[in-house]
Amino acid sequence: MAAPKRGRSASAQSKPGRTLALILIAIVALTGGMFLSGHTTPRLGIDLAGGTSITLEAKADQGSAINKANMDTAVEIMNRRVNGLGVSEAEVQTQGDRNIIVNIPKGTNSKEARAQVGTTAKLYFRPVLAQDATGSAAASPSPSASGSSTASPSPSASKSGSTGEKATSSSSPSASATSQGRAVTDALKADSTPSASASASSSASPSAPASTAPSAAEAKLQAQYTALDCSKKEQRTTAGKGAKPGDTTVGCGESSGVWYKYLLGPAAVDGTEVKKAQAVFDTQTAAGWQVTMTFNGKGSKKFADITGQLAKNTQPQNEFGIVLDGEVVSSPYVSSSITGGSAQISGSFTQDEAQNLANMLSYGALPLSFKEQSVTTVTAALGGDQLHAGLLAGAIGLLLVVIYLVAYYRGLSLVAMASLLVSGILTYVLMALLGPAIGFALNLPAVCGAIVAIGITADSFIVYFERIRDEIREGRSLRPAVERAWPRARRTILVSDFVSFLAAAVLFIVTVGKVQGFAFTLGLTTVLDVVVVFFFTKPLMTLLARRKFFASGSKWSGLDPKSLGAKPPLRRTRRPSAPAHTKEA
Repeated sequence: MAAPKRGRSASAQSKPGRTLALILIAIVALTGGMFLSGHTTPRLGIDLAGGTSITLEAKADQGSAINKANMDTAVEIMNRRVNGLGVSEAEVQTQGDRNIIVNIPKGTNSKEARAQVGTTAKLYFRPVLAQDATGSAAASPSPSASGSSTASPSPSASKSGSTGEKATSSSSPSASATSQGRAVTDALKADSTPSASASASSSASPSAPASTAPSAAEAKLQAQYTALDCSKKEQRTTAGKGAKPGDTTVGCGESSGVWYKYLLGPAAVDGTEVKKAQAVFDTQTAAGWQVTMTFNGKGSKKFADITGQLAKNTQPQNEFGIVLDGEVVSSPYVSSSITGGSAQISGSFTQDEAQNLANMLSYGALPLSFKEQSVTTVTAALGGDQLHAGLLAGAIGLLLVVIYLVAYYRGLSLVAMASLLVSGILTYVLMALLGPAIGFALNLPAVCGAIVAIGITADSFIVYFERIRDEIREGRSLRPAVERAWPRARRTILVSDFVSFLAAAVLFIVTVGKVQGFAFTLGLTTVLDVVVVFFFTKPLMTLLARRKFFASGSKWSGLDPKSLGAKPPLRRTRRPSAPAHTKEA
């Protein structure tokens, strides 16, 4: 019976050609996707490509003091606004004691980002007393602060006139292209019974009886609402400006390209009482994109009270306007009191619309008001020079690494250089694709992160090569040496890369702006190092170990047993067999 073969593991018997084919297919697919998307170069940050720089001056608002705490809070909120969709590398920082500088890189939608930063007023939820499409001849209601209109806009002019469906917590209403109303449902309704306090009247309630004799202030507000034409920019930019939270006011809002005017009651919920808001896609009920929001304890009670009051009315007086900087960014309607502190806004949202509304709800309440002092265009001349110097330094470093590999590892250096080439291709393609995908912008620190990654990747190859050489020194031939060296090298590589990735992740979480770009690039290249070593370097070494040039231990292969001081080959010795017959003397 033949003795079983030894020295061959399962990995040695695997098919490395398939693994190499897999990673090559992935490279081809990603590269093809890059060319098909039209984004063949990484998006550059403001220091490399230029962009827009906005200077904002803080002004005390409603008793809020201009101090370091309020300025830091404003910087954090603005940073989240402009970076709300991903790693866009926008910079937000203070300058002096009352200015904030916002740098938006070229390639970002600077108009949208500027609007996100510019909408610096407080966010309020106000009950809608009346609404009309601009230019409508519908009757104007009495603008009593505690009363509701007895005459509602005509269905042909009202945004919500075309939506009469009732929303429930398990279904979302259909919304036509001209529909303003969006169903508000209780996402985590713990109690279906409206709050007891919801039946109490408040200054924000639109259901109290209207005054039979309007005061001078009410008459003035009624005239203001009647004359308001939101299709004119100069009118909508001043509509509702200066109104206090307890005032009845007017406002403008846009839907499907049409501007509408609103008569709004006193603020019922403050934007600071929104704990969290996010855009989500509902796959269970096919409701599409929705905005979920959670209130703190105080806001939960206020929201339950106002929705309980609004639910008793018909449209548009069962709506509440989400007002930011005097503009009605959304006016959802309610069908029942929403308790539990959580709600969702659903309707015909696109992903961008849902994300923008969620950003406004999450980051809309600033502790201070800001005035736009200046908007300037930043050139990339200085950054271009620094990039040139950085790339030159990177090229010199890469050349030195290659020289070292050739001098020390000789033929093995070809494996290292091929692996570096694959890693470089994957890094470039992913950076180009991540620009439009998550807003990633390549800045100078990110370039530094990519250069540092050269050393990390080369270190992984060296660990593996040295393990192979150790096995050859023990007297093993190349093919078993490649397989026996892999488990030990694999553990070392994974531990080393895990530490690098952990450092990059912590740095990414606790920093912003340029340093965050460095951390992101370092983390990305660390992950790619693992992919390249496992799916390219190891299979390639397995294949090359079967080639005579490497297997024979040529002095130019870098695996010459003699130059490595190898022991004599490991061979099994046979015990001599006893003679069949012995002769007598």
